[in-house]
Amino acid sequence: MAQTDLPLDVKLMTMVTHALVMVFAVLCLGALANWVLRHPVWAVRAIAVHGEVDHQNAVGLRAQLATQMRSRLSGGLLAMDLQPVRQMFEAVPWVRHALVQREFPNRLRVTLEEHRAVAWWGQAGGGQLVNHLGEIFDASPDDGDGLPELAGPTARVAEVWALYQLLDAELERLDLGIERLELSERGSWRATLDNGARMELGRGSPEELLARARRFTATVSQLAERYPGAVQSVDLRYPNGYALRMRGVTTVNEEDAKPANNTR
Repeated sequence: MAQTDLPLDVKLMTMVTHALVMVFAVLCLGALANWVLRHPVWAVRAIAVHGEVDHQNAVGLRAQLATQMRSRLSGGLLAMDLQPVRQMFEAVPWVRHALVQREFPNRLRVTLEEHRAVAWWGQAGGGQLVNHLGEIFDASPDDGDGLPELAGPTARVAEVWALYQLLDAELERLDLGIERLELSERGSWRATLDNGARMELGRGSPEELLARARRFTATVSQLAERYPGAVQSVDLRYPNGYALRMRGVTTVNEEDAKPANNTR
């Protein structure tokens, strides 16, 4: 039997009909998926806060974010965008990082990592702190009296914190600590010790600055025996020595009386 071709208009109507059926099916599937995603069974009913919460009480944290969270949680667990929720938690003081996860059927799990304050940035009590990773954050500690001060260009905060750790460990040999370490805009370093003495370190790489500090810690006890008295200032910017000022006496531990780097 010979097969006859359908007229062009019939073919077009058939194609349009198939296309409309497919579009209708896709719309139905989309509506069904949206209904499933927003079904009350997926409504978030609990938020579990875990991790480091030394500075954030879990109940108080949820209460603090209640208004913001209400709008974020309205879409249900499956439809929820977790990124804004994470950003919301990370905007809270002391929270460095928040990991937000879905726990089916209707629970959010938030794991917090808090900043660990190691120093003030700028001035003590100024509201800016440095954490153990050399990052600046805004917060007010319950007791910040024992924290040192770090200062310098904001972009170099990690460098200031790294050098502080090197120098403080070296000065510990003399039972001294650093109360303030400052990097000037011109790249010169200056420290104030916990006994009130000022220390000029000058410019240089961390290795060079540490070498100058070691030269000081290795020999200052000999000078202290000869010139008893409280140390007022020390200038480490000399090529092979340092200048030491003690109460009632000034001595230079170097033939050349001019420091190699006198830029402040």
